[in-house]
Amino acid sequence: MSTNQIFFKKSKILPTDKFFENVLYDKKFGYYNSQIPFGKNGDFITSPKILSIFSEIIAIWIISTWESFGKPKNFNIVELGPGDGTLANILIRSFKKFPEFDSIKNMFLLEKSIFLRKIQKKKISNKDVKWISNLDVIKKGPIIFFGNEYFDAIPIKQFKKVKNSFFEKNYTLDKNKKIREVFTKASPISVRTIKSYKSLKDLKFIEFPQFGLRELKKISKKISKLTGCILMIDYGYLKPNNQNTLQSVMKHKRNSLLHNLGKADITAHVNFALLREFFEKNALKVKDVITQKEFLEKMGIIQRAKIISKKMKFSEQSDLYVRLNRLLGSSYMGNLFKVIMAYESRNKNFAGFE
Repeated sequence: MSTNQIFFKKSKILPTDKFFENVLYDKKFGYYNSQIPFGKNGDFITSPKILSIFSEIIAIWIISTWESFGKPKNFNIVELGPGDGTLANILIRSFKKFPEFDSIKNMFLLEKSIFLRKIQKKKISNKDVKWISNLDVIKKGPIIFFGNEYFDAIPIKQFKKVKNSFFEKNYTLDKNKKIREVFTKASPISVRTIKSYKSLKDLKFIEFPQFGLRELKKISKKISKLTGCILMIDYGYLKPNNQNTLQSVMKHKRNSLLHNLGKADITAHVNFALLREFFEKNALKVKDVITQKEFLEKMGIIQRAKIISKKMKFSEQSDLYVRLNRLLGSSYMGNLFKVIMAYESRNKNFAGFE
């Protein structure tokens, strides 16, 4: 069986999201189930790996949000897609400095990949952390969900609109076992769903995160029932512009989308206008979407860096500020990455958004 055939085991033609789900999550050959994607030796690097202060800022935000909920005696934190566990580890360490909060918090990691779960468990020795595959185990609230570069890794559907007809992009194998794109008439359900979103109106090329929104639906229901919020940080855009944003990265460099399948990361940019509309449709309130730069600066990351740098040698200070610039610089992650918060709470004031 050729490498390409591996991902078409159950069907000769697959919609974009199902094809890339196979590529990323196949139990044996899927990207997230066969290698460590993070860090210098991986394919990409995330904010917690660039600078530990990023994770400390998230810890402060979580504690501040707990305070804004009135310091409840039962409080749940769920990290979505915890990567290699770097962020969770720093959160645990940071929470210990706040004994009142640390003693009442329940911490959960929601991870789909069995392979990554094993890596996380090696890194995180704290007995208070529980790994979950669904949200049913959490019965009481409030609850905070947090995801850093979570949503971009969930495969998306793609459609094109020709006059008033919608066509869905699929992938198939030709006679020579090469992968080809084919468009087929979109299902009536897909068309109805697309038309129900104002943020997708008038587009000729549409990216729709059906898998991702299914997960956010469960999360939204939990927030509505228990009260709480979700904070997501990801790279994306505020207004869609008919672009195909699917991209592949291998060893920190761009990779042709259909090359090295199962060995390269595949992501899509997040449509934050669509996310906002989705949360509002699901009865949550939504703060204005802001850039990562705005959020981190409002949370005091520059002041924190200044305090830490006082105890450093000059070379260490230089390294710190180079890393800080990667998180905040407008040509780096500062403006490319956006932050969205949806919530159910009487309180409307949250750190980072005021």
